[in-house]
Amino acid sequence: MHDIPIILEDFLNYLDTIKGKSKNTVKEYYYDLRTFLRFIKYRYRLVDRDIEFDEIDITDVDIHIMKRINLQDLFAYISYVDKQRDNSSNTRARKVASIRSFFKYLHNIVKLIDENPAIDLETPKITSRHPSYLTLEESLLLLENIGGQFPKRDYAIIMIFLNCGLRLSELVSIDINRIKKDTLTVVGKGNKERTIYLNDSCIYAIDEYLKVRPRDGVKDPKALFLSKRKNRLSIRAVQHLVKKHLENAGLDTEKISTHKLRHTAATLMYKHGNVDIRALQQILGHNSVSTTQIYTHLDDDKLRQAVKSNPLSKSPKK
Repeated sequence: MHDIPIILEDFLNYLDTIKGKSKNTVKEYYYDLRTFLRFIKYRYRLVDRDIEFDEIDITDVDIHIMKRINLQDLFAYISYVDKQRDNSSNTRARKVASIRSFFKYLHNIVKLIDENPAIDLETPKITSRHPSYLTLEESLLLLENIGGQFPKRDYAIIMIFLNCGLRLSELVSIDINRIKKDTLTVVGKGNKERTIYLNDSCIYAIDEYLKVRPRDGVKDPKALFLSKRKNRLSIRAVQHLVKKHLENAGLDTEKISTHKLRHTAATLMYKHGNVDIRALQQILGHNSVSTTQIYTHLDDDKLRQAVKSNPLSKSPKK
């Protein structure tokens, strides 16, 4: 992160060391606020209008520029990312949260600005939507079509996604010594540890992969999943291999991504496993059950059957 001003670098360090935010969260703040400061320079006509937006240099942004920013500028930015960058309501809401945190830091924590322009900045209304997921049949189809250079590794990765509902960052960070019999300990959002219980399919897939996992010349001996170069497999590499196997199975990669495999695991557990919503919350590592409840709205047949199961459903008509 060498392309940012000191004022933003200090804020990101504060998030990392004082607030204890994860690396991925800090990176999201970085991307959001870099875009915001580029917009401010463009809006204030501090750059040539012909320059590409993503090429705008923000290293010269200082506290004097930050003091100029008002609520109208913030509204204009949210309008820009909506209309010009086609950001979804969820993405806009995240960007608002980043801005509010940044200005709260400048005003309340380090007291570099006299007024906080973001204090009245409202969060955009988030459109409720059902998550995309694979059906049971499509999940089986995906597992049946895993081939390539590292079939046992990739099979274990996708089996864990589909059964355990891990986040992508959690999967790539798995260490071998964190697997004990049928349990796996992962570090999730906010550096919170949670225990994942492995079913027979996952245990079998991991055991089969460990038989062929490289032993010599491994750069990170603790890492479960290794790349061709014997490094810990990266997030981007997992995204690529999942997309490749989805394509090989003839599944829609526009609708289904690595994160959708997490949705698939949750949906399959809810629809076919009669999993209690609180148990599902713990499995997925959600802080609030309201986040998990999106999966309870997926199955109209289940709702229909619930009504039909009422003992009064067969009551004679008058």
